[in-house]
Amino acid sequence: MAAVNGEVSFWFAAGGVPEAGPGLPGDRDVDVCIVGGGYTGLWTAYYLKKADPSLRIAVLEQRFCGYGASGRNGGWLYNGFAGRGAFAKRYGQQRAAAMQRVMDDSVGEVVDVADQEGIEADIVRGGVLEVARSKPQLERLRAFVESERAYGADRVELLGAKEAGDRVNVAGTLGGSWSPYGARIQPAKLVRGLARTVRGLGVEVYEGTAVTAILPGSAHRGPRAVTPYGTVSADRVLRATEGFTAGLRGERRTWLPMNSAMVATEPLPADFWADAGWQGREVLGDFAHAYMYAQRTADDRIALGGRGVPYRFGSRTDSDGSTQVETVRQLRAVLDRFFPAAAQARIDHAWAGVLGVPRDWCATVELDRLTGLGWAGGYVGSGVTTANLAGRTLCDLVLERDTELTRLPWVGHTVRRWEPEPLRWLGVHAMYAAYHAADRQEAAGRATTSPIARIADLVSGRG
Repeated sequence: MAAVNGEVSFWFAAGGVPEAGPGLPGDRDVDVCIVGGGYTGLWTAYYLKKADPSLRIAVLEQRFCGYGASGRNGGWLYNGFAGRGAFAKRYGQQRAAAMQRVMDDSVGEVVDVADQEGIEADIVRGGVLEVARSKPQLERLRAFVESERAYGADRVELLGAKEAGDRVNVAGTLGGSWSPYGARIQPAKLVRGLARTVRGLGVEVYEGTAVTAILPGSAHRGPRAVTPYGTVSADRVLRATEGFTAGLRGERRTWLPMNSAMVATEPLPADFWADAGWQGREVLGDFAHAYMYAQRTADDRIALGGRGVPYRFGSRTDSDGSTQVETVRQLRAVLDRFFPAAAQARIDHAWAGVLGVPRDWCATVELDRLTGLGWAGGYVGSGVTTANLAGRTLCDLVLERDTELTRLPWVGHTVRRWEPEPLRWLGVHAMYAAYHAADRQEAAGRATTSPIARIADLVSGRG
């Protein structure tokens, strides 16, 4: 079904999957220890070192920088974040709107820093195009546009079928929306460039160094990160492990590692693109319950993703990005429905990764000054931009600054833990079975959103 399955991701394989760099040589004492060498950890290190070059900062990464979601995602640098509706209900519309404005600006922040630091990541600011291919999807799209406009009238455009098709010719499109707050990126290039940048600033980056426990500080000793090769003691230890958080001692039920999978086609010929358009390199999504996400790559492939098999029992993660054959078949079917002219195109690469899902589907940032421990994550698949905001926010929290960022509603947001097994596995699989069933009902001609999906939203905590 795919020429290559796994090898971390297409994004890494395109430039050669890297070997882990030097590991932790023994016990270390630093000012800030960051566990996790993905976007969150590296952005945090970047902003801290820029703010205070004297800080001694160590980043601990179990494989190599970007091995997790940062090097496997769909390349959507956009302004969506997990939990806006829940934050508005719990903390008020004004505070949720403040976070949305900062998220809007964060898209440009990433683009600007990449330019300033000479990080070439195939970035094109083409915006976000989302399409509806059934009447219920069109209903949800219109509701989405209305909710977006509540956060600013110029945030999003409602497109008719022709207008959406003129941007990207997706078969069966009934309408669409377009937002300027988005860009296409090559994820592995961004994370590798960011790792090079922080090393150049003097941050100690130790790869091949798995952290087995993060211990809180007390009146007699500061917090620390424990590895097989030594212990790193620090004034602050920050957890930036996202979908791999469940592998840490005591964190099994903190965030659920949700699987997401992708395929990349062979490079497609000029006659395909003459019909498909996609000249603006928009990132592309839809309004299905089990939604897809896609981009046109720099070398003219379609890279397309979706949930596939959503969760492995016991919060297990994949082996170097390998995914199930059935998942590849499902993604192939989505590709063929969206772009029939690509039905004969070869799938060159398939891969998967995990993203962190809190029980209420809301991302969080926190720093507990009593224990010296901090963390950020739970991005639910919207982490490329959110990780940058998290890095800047953690920087302000560590430096004890009272800023606009530290007053955002996700700072200090608390949520209960996930249920123990087998309830966790049964619940997640039942939820996605319901979403797939709802999509089948709607594709078969149902005129309104399936009640199955509404029930799944309520049960999951998303409603």
